Amino acid sequence: MLIEFKVTNFRSINSTQTLSMVAAPTKEANLRNNIFSSGIEDLQNLVKSVAIYGANAAGKSNLIEAMDFVQDFVRDSAKESQDGEPIKNVVPFLLDKVNPNLPSEFELLFVANDILYEYGFALNDQQVIHEWLFAYPQSQAQRWFERIYDEETNEYNWDLNEQKLTDRCQFWQETTRNNALFLSTAVMLNSTKLKPVLNWISKNLVVFTVKTHLSNFLTVDFCQDVDNKQKILEFLQAADLNIADFELEEHDLPDDLPAKIREDLLKIPAKLNFLHSINETDDLIAFPIEFESEGTKRLFIFAGPLMDILENGKTLIIDELDNSLHPSIVRFMLEFIHNPKLNRHNAQIIFTTHDSSILDNRLLRRDQIWFVEKDKQQSTQLYPLTDFKPRANESLQKGYLEGRYGALPFIGDLENF
Repeated sequence: MLIEFKVTNFRSINSTQTLSMVAAPTKEANLRNNIFSSGIEDLQNLVKSVAIYGANAAGKSNLIEAMDFVQDFVRDSAKESQDGEPIKNVVPFLLDKVNPNLPSEFELLFVANDILYEYGFALNDQQVIHEWLFAYPQSQAQRWFERIYDEETNEYNWDLNEQKLTDRCQFWQETTRNNALFLSTAVMLNSTKLKPVLNWISKNLVVFTVKTHLSNFLTVDFCQDVDNKQKILEFLQAADLNIADFELEEHDLPDDLPAKIREDLLKIPAKLNFLHSINETDDLIAFPIEFESEGTKRLFIFAGPLMDILENGKTLIIDELDNSLHPSIVRFMLEFIHNPKLNRHNAQIIFTTHDSSILDNRLLRRDQIWFVEKDKQQSTQLYPLTDFKPRANESLQKGYLEGRYGALPFIGDLENF
C-alpha cells in the first residue's frame, strides 16, 4: 500500500511536492468505507482513492509522469543501459536560473509484506547522486543502505547494513554503475532481502500516463481464466453497458507454422467481440470491439487492471481517468474501490480528472481531493482540500468552480483578438 510520494525538481515541479494517502482526522463518519488501517503501529488510516484536479498545463500529468519514471528506473536501470550512457527521461525544472544543476529527487513511503519502507533517490541525466532505503520493522528505523556521491573525490560514500543485506552487498556495491540504482543491481544479482522492495515498486504500482499505449491486452489476458472473465462481465454489466456477454476468438494458425513464429503470434491479443441481445430477446449478435463506443473500450481496458489491483492490493495510478467515461461511470468505479466487500486487500487508486461532478462529500472525503496549480514562478504546487475549511453541507463542486480552492484556469479577454 502506498503511504506517500515525494518529488522535487522534475518537469514543472520545482520545490518538493508531497502526495499523501494518510487519512486526516475528520468527522465524516458516513465515509468510513473510504479509509482502511495500514496495519502499521503508530500510522494513521489510509485513504483508498485520491482525485487530483487542476487546470491544463498545471502539472497534474507531470506528477503521474514522476511516478512512472520512478517505476521504470527502479525496474530497468541495472539492465537497460551501459556504463557512461545518459539517464533517459530526467527533465529538471528548467525555469530555475539560480540553481540550474540541482538533481531531481523522488521518494516513496509504502508497506510491503507488512514492513514499512522509505526508499528514494536523487539523480541528474548522467548519474545517481544519492540513494537510500530505510525499513521500519516494529516501527524501529533501520538504515539498510545509503550512497552519496562526493563531487570532490568523484566517488560514492557508502553505508551498507551487511547484517540486513548479507555479506554479498560489497559485491553489489562494486557492480553498481553510476547511472544505475543499487536497489536494481542488487536484486538483479539475486538479493532476496531487497527483492520485496523492488517488486512492490515495479509490480504493485500500476501506472497509466497519457502516453501509455492503452490496449485490451491486460484485460484479455486476465479473462483467460473463466472465473476472471465472469468477474469482468459482471463489472461491465453493472456499469449498464447493455453487454450480454463477450467472446475471445481463438487464433486460427496453420499446423505447420514454426514454433517461434507461433509463440510470437499467440502473444497478440485474440479478437474481441461483445455480444448484445436483439430487441430484449435471447438472441445475441456479436459486435467487434471496434464498433463499441470509446467509453466502453476504455472501461474494458481498465477492467482487467482494476480487478487485478483488487485481488492483489495494488495501487492503480491513472492520468485523465474520466477521458471518454461518463461521470456516472467514474463514480461507479470509485464506489467499487470504496466497497470493503469488493476491495478486501486495500487496493488504492490515484487519478487526475477534470470531472467536477465527483466533488461530492457523499462520495469523497476532503483528504481524498487534491489540487495542483502553478505559482508565480510557474512551478507546480500540490495541495489537499483539507487546507481549506468548507462547511459540512457546502457544495464542493460549486466551491471549486467558483475558485474558492484555486486550481482553475485563468481565462483571458479575447476582445482584441
